[in-house]
Amino acid sequence: MRVFVTGATGFVGSAIVSDLLSAGHSVLGLARSDAAAASLAAAGAEVHRGSLDDLAGLSDGAAAADAVIHTAFIHDFSNLKDSCEIDRRTIDALGDALAGSDRPLIVTSATGLLPQRRLVTEDDSPASPIPRVASEEAAAAVAARGVHVAVVRLPPSVHGDGDHGFVPMLTGFARDKGVSAYVGDGLNRWPAVHRLDAARLYRLVLETGATEARYHAVAEEGVPFREIAGVIGRRLNVPVVGMTREEAAGHFGWFAHFAALDNPASSARTRDLLGWQPTGPALIPDIDRACYFDA
Repeated sequence: MRVFVTGATGFVGSAIVSDLLSAGHSVLGLARSDAAAASLAAAGAEVHRGSLDDLAGLSDGAAAADAVIHTAFIHDFSNLKDSCEIDRRTIDALGDALAGSDRPLIVTSATGLLPQRRLVTEDDSPASPIPRVASEEAAAAVAARGVHVAVVRLPPSVHGDGDHGFVPMLTGFARDKGVSAYVGDGLNRWPAVHRLDAARLYRLVLETGATEARYHAVAEEGVPFREIAGVIGRRLNVPVVGMTREEAAGHFGWFAHFAALDNPASSARTRDLLGWQPTGPALIPDIDRACYFDA
């Protein structure tokens, strides 16, 4: 199968490209720079030059493929609404290119959009009309036009070598502020998955026909945030402290919402449907390595 992958050189996307190629698929990867193009070519993928702003180019890439996996997203948390609307337009353009065919479109979303403080499942819908919901709204709109679309939800921590996501951000806060902090009692839970397990899930969704509307790339249902803070504090040799929500707002800034996230999530249905069994390391032992703390 020839698969058009957006975000093909990103942390998750590059793992998907590698997994697809290893399984015998061919990949057409979106590249917005010479460096990205060179990286894709070195991996054995075809290169499609373009960006999320180039809707015609995105449509061309989708039209040239048997399926599309969309992982690209502009992670500008200072301008999140605009980033989400760009994603909405991207999904719409990809869907238009696939309309009238049975070629699947796999879209990326997040478990963090779902209701908090209880175990959520693939059947749950986003809790409120926050900007990041645009991706799932766009997927539903595309599906209503007859496009074969599925959503893969990623947890707050997708970890592994090369991680530049939330855990490295927490390490940065601790290094800068001299304490590793958690909110309240720190028992709020983050689900997690290793990037290679997540990549394999995308491929399984693709190969089994993306028969469901939503899948959860969750290996661990919920890791207490205090355990994450504890590893960071020990590795950096700084105090590990609990903070009130008001104190956390000053410590974490815009990240305070994520630090307080209580988002236990199940992937039982996903596992049953696809036979997906995560084999990568769990979050705590994986982040308790020097590569997460090299300055």
